[in-house]
Amino acid sequence: MGRRKFGTGAVLVALAGAVALGWLAVGRPAAEAGVTFHTKPVTRGGVAARVTATGTLSPLVQVLVGSQVSGRIQELLVDFNSKVARGQVIARIDPRVFEAEVAEARANRSAAEAAVKRAQADWTDARLKRERAAGLAARGVGSQADADTAHASEQAAAAQVASAQAGLAQAGAALEQAETQLAYTTIVSPIDGIVISRDVDVGQTVAASLQAPTLFTIAEDLRKMEVHTSVAEADVGRISAGMAVEFGVDAYPAERFQGVVKEIRYAPQTLQNVVTYDAVVAVENPERKLRPGMTADVSFVVEERADALLVPSAALRFMPPPELLASAPPLPSEADGPGGARRLVWVQDGSAAPRPVPVRTGLSDGRSTEILEGELAPGDLVVVGTLGEAGVEGGTRRPAFGRIL
Repeated sequence: MGRRKFGTGAVLVALAGAVALGWLAVGRPAAEAGVTFHTKPVTRGGVAARVTATGTLSPLVQVLVGSQVSGRIQELLVDFNSKVARGQVIARIDPRVFEAEVAEARANRSAAEAAVKRAQADWTDARLKRERAAGLAARGVGSQADADTAHASEQAAAAQVASAQAGLAQAGAALEQAETQLAYTTIVSPIDGIVISRDVDVGQTVAASLQAPTLFTIAEDLRKMEVHTSVAEADVGRISAGMAVEFGVDAYPAERFQGVVKEIRYAPQTLQNVVTYDAVVAVENPERKLRPGMTADVSFVVEERADALLVPSAALRFMPPPELLASAPPLPSEADGPGGARRLVWVQDGSAAPRPVPVRTGLSDGRSTEILEGELAPGDLVVVGTLGEAGVEGGTRRPAFGRIL
């Protein structure tokens, strides 16, 4: 493929040329020093800019099943990894105390019903007496005082009926509460799912006086999961909903799993003065390999190129050793230009010394960096370090001087 041309300012070209002349001037000292340049080829391939974070896998829907009443666990009908259906009985609490309370409440309601009937009978008797006393008073046979007394007695009897009816309603409510408490001794699953945690054993006593104790944790569907990641505040602006995500877990070190950003939550999380945000990643888990609580190393694909001209990132960090640049002019300072960073790479093209090539860089994944502009082509050899003869030991070269920054 033809070389890609790079247009840069006159100053940069002049400085690069001066550096090239200076470098060629010291090519002989380099040879005399026995310097070998460690090179790697320019290639073409895919590159992606990524934001990394750690996270924890969790079910899409997870329900803590507790007990609303206190008592001794009489029976457990499911265990870890049991599949359950909505409404299925999964545990029972000893119901005998609650059955006794229901029986007592029923007896109290029966007594209240009898009290209502007695009050109604008294009211009927008082009404009849009031009617007779009123008739006698109207004919002048009885006194008005007797008629007034009978009327007051009727009103009192009516009030007794109302009181008895209220007592009956109260007894009915107490019975309903006792029956509800008894029903709570049978624990049922609120959702279809899988039991991922059991926190009690048969014979254990649970106390629900302050809060409902957790008996089971049920995940609705482990074929759909989420990864809750902690993204640093410096990177959260580069992440958006719908972005592709790749992650791995320690349980399957050779596999990479895919996901999609579902949402980035606004609530900050601060730990040791470091602010992070929860980015929720939706994950398909058809084979149920992924399990709740696994730690995921997440990589958000911010931007990617399918066919880019690539150089090793080490080539952009390479600086020739000071011994070889004693007579060379200083390198031009690196500055960011529009659309990328202005950098220098050193190309070994068969001459005694490499030559500097100005480039403009794009995406980087840490190992490789995209070259947007510059006189580079696939196959060109760029310098990533140096080796010296002084570093030869037993036929194996080790770095003598020169560095990779």
